[in-house]
Formats: sequence, C-alpha cells, structure tokens
Amino acid sequence: QVQLVESGGGLVQPGGSLRLSCEATKITLEYYAIGWFRQAPGKEREGVSCISTSDDDTRYEESVKGRFTISRDNSKNTVYLQMHSLKPEDTALYYCAVDWGCSYYSTAPSNFRYWGQGTQVTVSS
Repeated sequence: QVQLVESGGGLVQPGGSLRLSCEATKITLEYYAIGWFRQAPGKEREGVSCISTSDDDTRYEESVKGRFTISRDNSKNTVYLQMHSLKPEDTALYYCAVDWGCSYYSTAPSNFRYWGQGTQVTVSS
C-alpha cells in the first residue's frame, strides 16, 4: 500500500535548523505535487509549503518564506523541507502528502492524500 513516512523532526533551540524528509513507498513522488503541512495543539492543520511535479512551482506559507526551502530528490523518492531560523511558533507535528498540483495546498489541505504519521518539531530553549 502507498505510504509516506516523515522523519527528521526533533527538539531544537530558537534560531536552529532541521531538515525534514518525506519518503514514499508504492508511489513515485516525481509524478505528484508534494505538500508539507503542520498542526500545532489546538490549531487547525495548515499548509506550509508545496512543490509541483515539474519543480517550477514552489509555494510557502507567509510566515516561513525565506526560512524554509522545499526540494525533492527523485533518485531517492524523497522530498525535503529544510528549515532555518526556527521559531517557537514553528512547533507542530509536520506531515507530507500528495496531490496533482499545489493550487489548493493552503486552502484545501484535505485534497491531499496518503498522510503519514508526521514528525514532531519542537522549538524551545
């Protein structure tokens, strides 16, 4: 069955960096747009970033622009989210999921499929 597995989360101090990975089985990520999402306790799930199938369309939620970078390595069937200058408000459970495009990653995350278990990112001193 199709499975996405997120990893790379952890505890980091404010200003620190982490790189999240989204690895897939039974699905070739190259043919899909991949979104990264996060959900903090008591808050709704929100779209953080998305990369299109051709990689020419990358999108970022306003608060992470200039700090986060999404990329993919098709040879490893993996999508990454490099996060720099982390802030306490970045603390959340981070997920990846797939869709045919990035048009609705911020307005309709439920369009995305194959959600993994997530990886916890905690930014705290």
